[in-house]
Amino acid sequence: MASKRVLITGAAGFLGSHLCDRFIKDGYSVVGMDNLITGDLANIEHLFKLEQFEFYHHDVSKFIHVSGELDYILHFASPASPIDYLKIPIQTLKVGSLGTHNCMGLAKAKGARILVASTSEVYGDPLVHPQTEEYWGNVNPVGPRGVYDEAKRFQEAITMAYHNFHGLETRIVRIFNTYGPRMRLNDGRALPAFIGQALRGEDLTVFGDGSQTRSFCYVDDLIEGIVRLLFSDYHLPVNIGNPEEISLKDFAEEILKLTGSDRKIVYKPLPMDDPKQRKPDITRAKELLGWQPKVSRKDGLKETYAYFKALPQADLYKLPKEFVSRK
Repeated sequence: MASKRVLITGAAGFLGSHLCDRFIKDGYSVVGMDNLITGDLANIEHLFKLEQFEFYHHDVSKFIHVSGELDYILHFASPASPIDYLKIPIQTLKVGSLGTHNCMGLAKAKGARILVASTSEVYGDPLVHPQTEEYWGNVNPVGPRGVYDEAKRFQEAITMAYHNFHGLETRIVRIFNTYGPRMRLNDGRALPAFIGQALRGEDLTVFGDGSQTRSFCYVDDLIEGIVRLLFSDYHLPVNIGNPEEISLKDFAEEILKLTGSDRKIVYKPLPMDDPKQRKPDITRAKELLGWQPKVSRKDGLKETYAYFKALPQADLYKLPKEFVSRK
């Protein structure tokens, strides 16, 4: 009997590449798709020699064709950090709207179940804490983060429309802050930014007074939650993240201690619409999926720091990827 076949968009990205590894490990045939605007082939080059892996260099915002049967689609194509979606706002909106529409059409044509990667950013700068799936959010649609927040909110809406109107098997995961190996060192998010600054011997930059909070989930835990959701019978959004909350000031102190850096923390003005609090309520994931994070932040940070420390020295000073397409 032929193995089940899964399409993973955004396959060369941080989460997409870990999903490719997981489904290959579990015996699936994997089709990876990525336009490489933020992804990196280095994340999946170890898979190219495998018969059960194939790669399509393609932008999902354009019509998608994949020959043969597909059993599952995981739509993870999207810029996911402020430094990305502030540079490429149009592409961010297109991959959340046109890209999701194309993936839904492909799922419908193939009779495949589709899981879309939403985000805690649908909650915006939340007025409810911790954030439950029933909370509708506090999002500024015309602010600098609106291109990402509203792309993901539209993505959820069209996913539900395909589920309700076409009877498509759909799943929606709302991903909270995740970290681990294969994160881009210069992608603008707090964890790689702090570690990168420490490795370069620089002071750590905290925006605002550092009292804003985040909840960091190790990538292996997140992938397990996504897989369980895909194979569940639940079609409404599910938060997947680690509810252990920490202020960014305390987190920066942890990174200084982890890296043995003798530098200090410097403070800069808080960017517009930056969320003040971020903590998932994971009651639904616990009850429906039997899932909760297992990897402690201490252990996860050790693994992540080891990954960054092993990167070539030149990578520490590499500027964020420039995006040539402005369409």
